[in-house]
Amino acid sequence: MTGKALQDQGVRPLVLVIMGVSGCGKTTLAEGLHNLLGWPYQEGDLLHPRANVEKMAAGIPLTDADRLPWLELCRKWLHERVVSGQGGILTCSALRRSYRDLLRADGNDGIVFVYLEIPEDVLSDRLKRRRGHYMPPSLLPSQLATLEVPTADEHPVVVHLEATPADLIAETLGLLKQKFPER
Repeated sequence: MTGKALQDQGVRPLVLVIMGVSGCGKTTLAEGLHNLLGWPYQEGDLLHPRANVEKMAAGIPLTDADRLPWLELCRKWLHERVVSGQGGILTCSALRRSYRDLLRADGNDGIVFVYLEIPEDVLSDRLKRRRGHYMPPSLLPSQLATLEVPTADEHPVVVHLEATPADLIAETLGLLKQKFPER
């Protein structure tokens, strides 16, 4: 995508972390924003060490110690995008404030967390219908128990469930334009 196409969207290059529990729509939103904005995109699930994927696939919740190497890889990717100044989009559950603080460390304080807020019953239904993902629906309660919703002092962009992926993408882009207009 050209620089002109980026300007046409009315939002300056940002480094985004699309966050929330499994099944909330992180990948759908990230791919849609990537397609519209052209910013580099990294699926955070692909950064998980193999042991984490195997553990989750077996229905075993991750511990903070399990998540640390993964979060470090996410932080490193984010830092590269911050330094580039060209924007970037990472999907990452970022469930706890301490995880978000780690992702913001070492000069990453300018990243923007986009929190996908979605009712538990909708999440449960989505996870039951999802195919081809290692995260089983049985882990949703542990994710919800771990979730610390971002607070106002973290300056999140909060997106509520919309009827279609296109609506979700449009709402998010509209919120980003309002909060981070082109200079």
